[in-house]
Amino acid sequence: MRFLVLQHIACEHPGIFRKFLAADGITWDAVWLDAGHTIPPLEPYDALWVMGGPMDVWDVEDHPWLIEEKRAIRRWVRELDRPFLGLCLGHQLLADALAGTCGPQRPSEIGILDVALTPEAARDPVFAGLPEEFKVLQWHSVKVAQPPDDAIVLARSDACSCQAMRAGRRAWSMQYHVEIEPDTIAEWGKVPAYAEALERTHGAGALDRMAEAAAPHMRRFEENAEKLYRNFMQQVRS
Repeated sequence: MRFLVLQHIACEHPGIFRKFLAADGITWDAVWLDAGHTIPPLEPYDALWVMGGPMDVWDVEDHPWLIEEKRAIRRWVRELDRPFLGLCLGHQLLADALAGTCGPQRPSEIGILDVALTPEAARDPVFAGLPEEFKVLQWHSVKVAQPPDDAIVLARSDACSCQAMRAGRRAWSMQYHVEIEPDTIAEWGKVPAYAEALERTHGAGALDRMAEAAAPHMRRFEENAEKLYRNFMQQVRS
């Protein structure tokens, strides 16, 4: 079994999922689009994951590879019909690639915040068994404003109506970060764009406060990530 992972910055990798993939003996190939890597032929892969990044879905002049990335996502979901998982920017790219729309998130959602599953999530094969409400790491200033026509919203928050969705039969995405590890916040705080957004939203010293807020929830973060991963893998194997 082989996964293709599209990355947009070195520090936004599959995170805690790497441990689960290794335990299952699953090979995954990372394509660093921001470093000039090209997307390989899609057919050899069993699943496509698209990670987060500091750019926005509409930044095609500064990052022209976004055009090809969206084309690959659309082909994967609509033509190949294979399992897809998108996180943060990957969530937004899925929406944009499938004729949904994205726009500014006002106010930005940054911090350890609450999300709630929709009633539809209880019947979804990937979200089934997750808590109805739980804490997550949020770090975004763009949102999915209008999901694709065939999408089902699976989670929402007070500030963002589409925190997670399923598009078509086998594509899932989340605005929040389920892949968080103990060093994630510190590593992302080294990215100027992320640090600036954090301090603009929460003031000086916000990075340390966010890390402190996350610490009591790390065990539950991993439990939720593993549950979602196991559910997703059932879809890959089906």
